[in-house]
Amino acid sequence: MYTCEVDISWDPRKAGLNLRKHGVAFEEAEGALYDPQAIVREDPDAKGEQRFVLVGTDVSGRLLTVVYAFREPDGIRLISARRATAHERGQYAR
Repeated sequence: MYTCEVDISWDPRKAGLNLRKHGVAFEEAEGALYDPQAIVREDPDAKGEQRFVLVGTDVSGRLLTVVYAFREPDGIRLISARRATAHERGQYAR
């Protein structure tokens, strides 16, 4: 069986701000990256780097919207995480 190790990281200060603002810890949001039903699209509003917006469930079953970027060589950097909006929940359900 093939497995791929991916390093998932984030800025601790940003993680604290995100938790206070959105009530979602990056440790929890990390689980959404492994949702096989997740929806991913490129973030059209990203400036300076390619970013992606993922809508998926965390290990608790909460539907989250997670913004991230790829980092070389095999890493992902979490940028923000929040509960999905009604529109995003509808997209996920389809």
